[in-house]
Amino acid sequence: MLVLTRKINESIMIGDDIEITVLAVDGEQIKLGINAPKQVEIHRKEIHLAIQQENGDALKTESNILSGLGEFFKKKTE
Repeated sequence: MLVLTRKINESIMIGDDIEITVLAVDGEQIKLGINAPKQVEIHRKEIHLAIQQENGDALKTESNILSGLGEFFKKKTE
């Protein structure tokens, strides 16, 4: 993990097109501004993890449905 120290209105760059700027510091809370291309998805970590979980659950459901359909058609042809 890279650890950087920045003051208010100072930025860091990720690659050539993502800029993160410290906007404010209030106690234990920091406000960040993020400039990135529109195609880059930006989420808080807990939201990102929830999306991954939902996507995984959806894949499992699709797999169960497909195997159930396979069994259904297999019984129909017997």
